[in-house]
Amino acid sequence: MRKLIQTVALSAVLLVPAASANAQVSFGVQIGEPPPPRAYRVPPRPHSDYVWIEGYQYPQGNHYKWRNGYWARPPYQGAYWVEPYHVNGRYYSGSWEGRRHNGNGNGNGHGNDNQNHNGGNPNNGNR
Repeated sequence: MRKLIQTVALSAVLLVPAASANAQVSFGVQIGEPPPPRAYRVPPRPHSDYVWIEGYQYPQGNHYKWRNGYWARPPYQGAYWVEPYHVNGRYYSGSWEGRRHNGNGNGNGHGNDNQNHNGGNPNNGNR
């Protein structure tokens, strides 16, 4: 009986890693709530088809970095900017959303020529 228990225990130890081999493991660093937004001057709109992207704090390493607001051209007609946000210890990047209805069939809209939307991780500095 003792030999059977040892065999079952050994089998369980050997099978557990095989069963969890397909499991996904992820981890993140929580750095807390972002600081409050900063005050800054909004420059004049460069053209009527530009929209204002409000400034925001984004995580970089173990702290937050400020990204000033800026004017941007939506990547396609009907696109709208969803601001980044922080909920329950997680940061969610800002992104363009909406349906592509531009009438020309290619879905390109009117370009994406004055923006840097890298999920809240711009590398081009503040504007």
